[in-house]
Amino acid sequence: MVTVTVTTSWRLTGNVASVGEKETPGGLVLIEELINTVDLESGEDRLAGADGLAALADRAGVALTAADRAGVVALREGLREACLAHTGPAMREGSAEALTEAFAGAPLALRVDGATGGVALVLAPGLRGAAALAARVAALVAVAEADGTWRRLKVCEADTCRWAYYDHSPAGRRRWCSMRVCGSRAKMRTYRDRARRRQG
Repeated sequence: MVTVTVTTSWRLTGNVASVGEKETPGGLVLIEELINTVDLESGEDRLAGADGLAALADRAGVALTAADRAGVVALREGLREACLAHTGPAMREGSAEALTEAFAGAPLALRVDGATGGVALVLAPGLRGAAALAARVAALVAVAEADGTWRRLKVCEADTCRWAYYDHSPAGRRRWCSMRVCGSRAKMRTYRDRARRRQG
């Protein structure tokens, strides 16, 4: 049996504590936090400044510069589209291909431990910048897909939110980051739309 080990120094600091959810499992925390570097409601983008990019680089264990920003943002938005598809709507045209291309440009390798025969999935030699981050993310996605957790990393269906969260519900059918906020807003809109149609 082959054991795949993926490590990351990323630490959860975002939305989970604020909505009282359980923690996101393992390496998916890095992907969740990368997606959540932009708050669509407030417009704040932590990757817009050098400090936010440096914090991401430190947490992900890769070196990133200002020249990598566009590639990192493209990776973030491709991941957002993929995780939104986990709630139901298909990815926008071209986004699956763009994410596939980002992963293709970020090869991985297996490193064999001579003492134990175990293997670790590692970045291919020479990877730098946004490609190194994409490779780290690709490794985490591969492990999560294999263990069945990848499709539970979702993005809120609310157009004004799109916050990433891990779906801990038994059926895995959650659609909003928070039922109290985004879910309630969506249900109220639906209720009002029905009331208008009945009146009209």
